[in-house]
Amino acid sequence: MIILVGTLLLSLPIATSGDGGTGITDAFFTATSATCVTGLVRFDTYTHWTLFGQIVILCLIQIGGIGFMTVAIALVMIARRKIGINSRMIMQDSIAAPQVGGIVRMTKLVLVGTAIVEGTGALLLCFHFCPRFGIGKGIYFSIFHSISAFCNAGFDLMGIEEQFSSLTAEAGNWYINLIIMALIVIGGLGFFVWHDLIQSRFRFSKMRLHTKIVLVITILLIVVGTLVIFLLEQEAKVFSGLSIKDQILVSAFQSVSARTAGFNSINLADMTESAQFVMICLMFIGGSTGSTAGGIKTTTFGVLVISIGSVFRQKKALEIFGRRMEEGITRTASCIFMMYLGLSLTVAVIICRIESISFMSALFESVSAIATVGLSFGITPEVSMISKLLLAMLMLVGRVGSITILLAFTNKRTPTASRLPLEKVQIG
Repeated sequence: MIILVGTLLLSLPIATSGDGGTGITDAFFTATSATCVTGLVRFDTYTHWTLFGQIVILCLIQIGGIGFMTVAIALVMIARRKIGINSRMIMQDSIAAPQVGGIVRMTKLVLVGTAIVEGTGALLLCFHFCPRFGIGKGIYFSIFHSISAFCNAGFDLMGIEEQFSSLTAEAGNWYINLIIMALIVIGGLGFFVWHDLIQSRFRFSKMRLHTKIVLVITILLIVVGTLVIFLLEQEAKVFSGLSIKDQILVSAFQSVSARTAGFNSINLADMTESAQFVMICLMFIGGSTGSTAGGIKTTTFGVLVISIGSVFRQKKALEIFGRRMEEGITRTASCIFMMYLGLSLTVAVIICRIESISFMSALFESVSAIATVGLSFGITPEVSMISKLLLAMLMLVGRVGSITILLAFTNKRTPTASRLPLEKVQIG
């Protein structure tokens, strides 16, 4: 419903610069991309959409980023109505909280924390945008990019200088790069992780297992991604004219942004294929459960890695940091991994055939969609209606979540007391 309302508003003539308005398919694609905080766009956000259209997109990003249930419960709280157990349980799933108790307090933390982080980001960005574009436009640009970065959306207004340029003009600007990176990482950690960090007072030993896995995997992905991109792009076109420290900055920014943010400080199409594949892997993993990010999530990736380690150590249970994980979590993680992989490859093959483009370009686009990243080689504005609808479907699945999609189409069955006969199957 949010996407449909956004589609209706964006298709109005007042939302589009120039005459004619925007077609319903393109408006639907943009509304889906904004609500699913993806960032894939058919048109340059600044030049195609009016101020009204940009604000509609920004509202869709904010709702999609913090979650519909968070907004809904906030409205119920404002109206001073009681929140039922069903609403609390849905909210628990949406922010990956461990228990139903304290959900209202958690909702307040999400809203207040979001306001503080986005407000701080906007304030810091004002020192960059206000001198360039004036007070009014500078503040607006700061707010827009702070919300877009925190919600891992990837929408930008830098078309004021060059269409579809994203942050390529700021490749060597440490100030704006570090602010955007910080907003992306904070938004991608997850709301429950915030709560746990505050409760544990940032002491690692006191943190819950979920938080420990999220932090360790996040740091590893950023560091390893930065190092690999930096090494693979040596002597490549994208690093020409950049100093060593700027090359490190660009590598770090792309490593962070690839995990569902969608901003780019270099031309991705000019990267080597090996580096592009690394970007696909980072996009596929994404951020953390219950956050503004997409992908299979860091915890899913962590569980799969720990599962592989347990096989090598010949242990039946998954153990890490002195804790044992619940049974069946490996099956869930494997299901999510295979569903994302299957959908990404299927859509990539179809788009590759329809659009007559390389499979790498099609795969990059499909993974970017299902992981709600928004990075692109620039082929999105040129694809056909069928490809747009397929990408929109991937964005929706990526934001709603594969498990939610599966449960929506699964009939509840009464479990039986009996078990089928056991027979071994040889693997490997």
